Amino acid sequence: MGLEPIFLLFGDASIVSQSVDKQALIDLLEPPLQALGFELVDLDARTGGRGLLRIYIDREPAVTLADCELVSEQIGAFLDVEDPLPGHYVFEVSSPGIERRLRTAAHFERFLDDEIRVELSKPRDGRRRFRGRLCDAGAGAIAVDVDGTVWRLSLADIADARLVIGK
Repeated sequence: MGLEPIFLLFGDASIVSQSVDKQALIDLLEPPLQALGFELVDLDARTGGRGLLRIYIDREPAVTLADCELVSEQIGAFLDVEDPLPGHYVFEVSSPGIERRLRTAAHFERFLDDEIRVELSKPRDGRRRFRGRLCDAGAGAIAVDVDGTVWRLSLADIADARLVIGK
């Protein structure tokens, strides 16, 4: 077994990341994950020279290493058949972690009264980032109390939201 040299040339199309339809991947992966007894919390995807598909899974009472191994094996085989991303990519399975992402209305409802941080895809009133107590969650929006001011934010406008643990 010999080592193969790796050459990266600027402008090489194989190392340029292409846009990935995240919602299409979520729609593809949620049913088989639910069939295995897991919730798809969120995912990261990128294509190109350093392609990656990382999924974050959850289940009660907690995700174990054995759970990640099972999902990696089962969903990895599913991805081999479906082939949803162009080119080569690394597939990873992870637990949500302590500063877990919040993506769906159910995620936000589960963590009412917890501290969260939110980043919007576009600024609202000159502001993109909010950190405060999650005081309300509904089907299409959340409310975050930031130092006594309550901001109602549409779920459709949220680029990233996470729990905040500690300072």
